[in-house]
Amino acid sequence: MNVAKIRATLKPWMLPIAMAGGIVFHNAMDYLAVLSPYLIFIMLLITYCKISPSQLRITRLSWSLLSIQIIGGIAVYMLLKPLGETLAQAGFICVFCPTATAAPVITGMLGGSVPRLATFSLVSNFTVAITAPVLFTFMGAHGHGPELSFIEVAALISLKVVPLILGPLLLAMVIQLTAPRVHKAIATRQGLSFYIWAVSLFIVVGKAVSYVIAHIGEPGAGGMLMLAIAGISLAVCCLQFIIGRKIGCRCGDKIAGAQGLGQKNTVLAIWMALTFLNPVSSIGPAAYVAWQNTINSIQLWLKARHESRIA
Repeated sequence: MNVAKIRATLKPWMLPIAMAGGIVFHNAMDYLAVLSPYLIFIMLLITYCKISPSQLRITRLSWSLLSIQIIGGIAVYMLLKPLGETLAQAGFICVFCPTATAAPVITGMLGGSVPRLATFSLVSNFTVAITAPVLFTFMGAHGHGPELSFIEVAALISLKVVPLILGPLLLAMVIQLTAPRVHKAIATRQGLSFYIWAVSLFIVVGKAVSYVIAHIGEPGAGGMLMLAIAGISLAVCCLQFIIGRKIGCRCGDKIAGAQGLGQKNTVLAIWMALTFLNPVSSIGPAAYVAWQNTINSIQLWLKARHESRIA
């Protein structure tokens, strides 16, 4: 069996193995977590080398997904508030949280429009940076450290997401202008993103498992409450993928719609919950890591299996 056949055989199973490995070796993630932003940066660089800046245009899909993200987050909060403030905040942050920086990569792997998703990722993250201070104040959340002004909160959120989104895009443009051959070589190696994503998934799932285990004994984090938050997180995750897919169908790209609304920047969501909301609500986005990556892994597994059968 040659290398190509071995790779075709293993590819459909790489993501489930990566998730299982993350669960088993979660104690080692403190040493590997530092690699996550670099892996995402490389994946985005590979993905952005495939697109032209002129393709980055705000369309009806972006506005439709953004309205669900903001209005839907507020609606979920108001709906769950009678059941408890912590549950409401957990549900809210899982919807309001912006699109994951790696979402364009997964969209490209699944055959969706990378430019559309890259555009929405920028719009989604910038909008959260601007609206988060207003909504956190509306919810009566004042944080757990020094009081921060509107501008300080927006700046902190922007600093956490903007470099990771714009950095690879700007670097891809520089490479295209200064080293077109290198740019072309990177653009033709989109398959590398799949294997980098498998390593990233291993780390992300391991971090999520470690996080949940570390916060089980936190004050106010009873077993039933944690299960309820995880259940709400699962329901919200599934609904966002379904709604995003339906919106995407109407706007001409069901994959970009599903990934744009369903795949979230959970690292940012956990940070915002720990900083501005009830810390226990951060269990919501921590559980969301498992749900969204299970859905992504199933989608990629089905696509890889389909491709291997064709090959």
